[in-house]
Formats: sequence, C-alpha cells, structure tokens
Amino acid sequence: MKNKSNIFILFYAILIGLFSVNCSSSDDAGNQNNTYSDPDLPVGSGNNDVLVWSDEFDGDGYINSQFWNYETGGGGWGNQEVQVYSNSSANIIKENGILKITAIKESNGTYSSARITTQNKIDFKYARIDIRAKLPSVAGTWPALWMLGDNFRSVGWPRCGEIDIMEQFVDKTYVQSTCHWDNNGSTASYGLPTNLSTPTEFHTYSIDWREGSIKAYLDDVLFYEMSTNNTMPFDANFFFIFNVAMGGTNGGAIDPNFSSDSMEVDYIRVYQ
Repeated sequence: MKNKSNIFILFYAILIGLFSVNCSSSDDAGNQNNTYSDPDLPVGSGNNDVLVWSDEFDGDGYINSQFWNYETGGGGWGNQEVQVYSNSSANIIKENGILKITAIKESNGTYSSARITTQNKIDFKYARIDIRAKLPSVAGTWPALWMLGDNFRSVGWPRCGEIDIMEQFVDKTYVQSTCHWDNNGSTASYGLPTNLSTPTEFHTYSIDWREGSIKAYLDDVLFYEMSTNNTMPFDANFFFIFNVAMGGTNGGAIDPNFSSDSMEVDYIRVYQ
C-alpha cells in the first residue's frame, strides 16, 4: 500500500504540474490576444492593431520593385521645381538598411533627384502609418512623404485627395502635414523640438487615418487633426510617394553652394 500511495501522489503531482503549465500558457496567449485598446491612443502604438505591410529597406542596393515604382523626368511637376527625377543609384539607393533619396547638383548646373511611388502595387484605406526618416538640411530642398488617391489618373488632382504625412519647406525648423481635396486644404505645422533633436536626426512621422478623422504625429506627439466626411475623398484607397524636390513654390531659393543632400528613410510600417 505504501508504494501504491507514493505512486498515486507522484501521479497527482504530475497532473497538477501539467494543469498549471497549460493554464499559464492560456493566460499568456489571452494577454497577447486581448491587449487593452484605448481608442484615444494612436493605432499601432501599444494596442492590438496589426502590422499589415512594411518596407524595412534592409540590405544594400535597389528598392523592391514589387513595392515601388520609379517616376522619372522633369518639367517642374506643377510646382516650378528644377530637379529632374532619375532612377540612378546616385539618386536613390539602399545602404546599410537605409533608403537614401539624394538631390545632386550636376556638373552642368542642373539638379537631379528621385521620386518613388507604390501606385498600382501597394495601397490602403484607413491605417496607422509610421515612417522613420531623417531630412535634408540645405536650403532649397523640399522633402516629402505623402499619399494620393488611387483614382488620381482618372479624376486628377486635387479631386483624388492628398494626404501629406510630412513635408518640409523653406524653414528647416518645422515640418507640416496637409490634407488636400477639391480646392480645399487643411494644414498644420509642428516645430521640431530643439531640446530633443534637430531636423537632421531621425524622427518618426505618423498618420492615424480612420473613417471620420485624420491625425498627424511627430515622434508620437499629436500636432494635427482634421475631421472628414463622405463629401471628401478620404474613404478610398491611397498609395505612397517619397521624393525630394528642389526649389519651386515651396522649396524656395537653392543655396548657391549646394552640391548634394539626402532624405534617409529607415522604414515605413502600416498598421490596421
């Protein structure tokens, strides 16, 4: 009887141990799958929204052609800009996991740069979008991380809608987010916090785009919010555009000593 009792006690202990492990695993899974979601927090910032697409720009070399298109050419692009966009590795390249879009003053005095889009490849309706980037600093550069409505080709701009996640104009101490539709626009600017960093350091530029609202964040600080409705074009799919323009209506006068400057992008991440 003594041996049987010992065996029973051992068997019972093993069952209790297995039960405890299973309960612990279930609790952990429950905590992961039922994270508290505060509706006032940005999507993707600690709640349970899901990363649905990203480009981390890992490695070296060319951009991923499954995601991105090159747009090339000159002609001012509607804003009297002076650059010619190219697909040259001198103007756009991945280096050590960073995308670099570089504007260059060529030997003949002209300017080259790069502009890429995800049109017809990657587009979204409603999302939290985070882009970690470092901006150029020389006068005359006009960097932008932005979006256009998928129906751009058929209805034109601005009826297709435009969401500017980040633009920087003449004043290099601030960035701006804007939404355009029809002949209207809503704009907000946010000064880069001098006690924390400078424009030539990396920041995370974000848009929290939902039905009824669009909010812009810099390093998770809300600086812009606009209400939307069904008379606006913001309830449809949009694609991404990254570019560095030179001069023009918002780039301003180009530094006469300009030789080259770059916008660097660490990643783009989309949460839904």
